[in-house]
Amino acid sequence: MTARPEGLSAYIAVTAAYWAFMLSDGALRMLVLLHFHTLGFSPVQLAYLFVLYEVAGMVTNLSAGWIAARFGLTATLYAGLSLQVVALIALAQLDPTWSIALSVAFVMGVQGVSGVAKDLAKMSSKSAVKLLAPSEEGGLFRWVAVLTGSKNAVKGLGFLLGAALLAGIGFVGAVWAMAGVLAAILVAVAWAMPPGLPRGRKGAKFSEVFSKSANVNWLSAARVFLFGARDVWFVVGIPIYFYGVLSDGSEAGNRAAFFLIGTFMAGWIILYGAVQASAPKILRAQSRPEAALIAAARGWAIALCLVPAVLTALALLAGGAQAWLTGALVAGLLVFGAIFAVNSALHSYLILAFTRAERVTMDVGFYYMANASGRLLGTLLSGLTYQLGGLPLMLGIATAMVALSALAAGKLTPQERAEA
Repeated sequence: MTARPEGLSAYIAVTAAYWAFMLSDGALRMLVLLHFHTLGFSPVQLAYLFVLYEVAGMVTNLSAGWIAARFGLTATLYAGLSLQVVALIALAQLDPTWSIALSVAFVMGVQGVSGVAKDLAKMSSKSAVKLLAPSEEGGLFRWVAVLTGSKNAVKGLGFLLGAALLAGIGFVGAVWAMAGVLAAILVAVAWAMPPGLPRGRKGAKFSEVFSKSANVNWLSAARVFLFGARDVWFVVGIPIYFYGVLSDGSEAGNRAAFFLIGTFMAGWIILYGAVQASAPKILRAQSRPEAALIAAARGWAIALCLVPAVLTALALLAGGAQAWLTGALVAGLLVFGAIFAVNSALHSYLILAFTRAERVTMDVGFYYMANASGRLLGTLLSGLTYQLGGLPLMLGIATAMVALSALAAGKLTPQERAEA
């Protein structure tokens, strides 16, 4: 690392920008979810609020790889931060006298802008690691794990921040405060960004975003179902279930529920981020060949599948909201988060290991389009499954999705065989 000071300083600046973005992203998600639930929105209507966010992410990731290759990674990073500021300012204009239909349409549009912003920032940051990481054995996995793990810990703090701001200064005040802070951070990062990232190449073609690598395609498929399995309970179902258990409907009860739900969601993401950052040590990545890490991707997915399967059985046994079931859900979802983090870290490393430096933004963009597709699928199913079948159906769908992710991961092959 000491031999590449330019790369290290650029990596630090990119990471700092990504942290700032993800703090606002986590806070915004919790603000929207809890605020509109208290206004009487159903689980399906709440899921609709995030649909365009995920659709925009799919479209953005497919094109962002080409945009970054054409105009440079710093341009896409700054564009992502700027669009998030615009989205926050727009959301502050929401009028409580509007009808539910108009409110849903407006928030969906704003969330769409935020989805574009998030995936521009994510693709830029993840691609930068491939170009800046040291070439020593295990260096790429370490830098990927630190960026991704720390990002998720920061996003977890964002969930807690969003719930706290909603309880403390209200929806509009919270949105304006976040817009102002993020705008200041954007200016600071743009002023302090050192050299080290490519400026782009004029000959980049859009058709290059579609990968011809079987490994990239199978890994992308595994990513779809992995993140679908998370968001099918994470986006709507579990927060609304906990709200029903914790709140008595009074203003004081709502505030207490906001704080407890925000604390759990924050704790889950922070645990996820901490384990993800530690994944190279957990997997002993520095001393293991790539083939062993590919095999581990399927093994850890199978282990993950067991957790929602057990929770589904417990939810069926309980037959409704009970204290012991709530405790089991908290414990089980924390275990899910830890195992999920190792799976996610493996995927984040393997996509960079499978791609070549000259097309890194293309492959990473395609891979994160799959990631956004999984989130979209999970988001749609989260409100729908919880409304139709409650916890058992929701957790059963999560189990099936993890199983499909394990099947796709089993198709990955060592790089030498894949190239042959």
